[in-house]
Amino acid sequence: MKCPYCNHPESKVVDSRPADEGNSIRRRRECLECHRRFTTYETMESLPLVVIKRDGSRQAFDKSKLLNSMLKACEKRSVPLSTLEDITESIEQSLQNDLEREIPSTEIGERVMERLKDVDEVAYVRFASVYRQFRDISSFMEELSRLLQER
Repeated sequence: MKCPYCNHPESKVVDSRPADEGNSIRRRRECLECHRRFTTYETMESLPLVVIKRDGSRQAFDKSKLLNSMLKACEKRSVPLSTLEDITESIEQSLQNDLEREIPSTEIGERVMERLKDVDEVAYVRFASVYRQFRDISSFMEELSRLLQER
């Protein structure tokens, strides 16, 4: 790491600790030439995720869209925002870990429904009704029956 004071190309790490809730590492370094100290932050590089929509179009993954869709499903329900943020973070992390750069929106929707089912069944049904585009009451009832059978 190049020293910001004298531009010497070498330094030693004096101290390392997690920062930003474990998402990065803070390192205190000392220049081997001028012996001045400076701080660097190391973060994991994440590759951009692309969502393939139902119509075939592609757009960048947006975590806030995912959270907003769950907020709508949980409207007037007693689901804490922190729970939905955790679900959003967890889904994004699992998508990053899959190493696939292009993800169908259907797969993301399935992951959301899987998680919402455990948190709040009403929110799950609300999300499913929009996601699966229920056309009539019978398709809605089929989903409710499936949910009751799983219990």
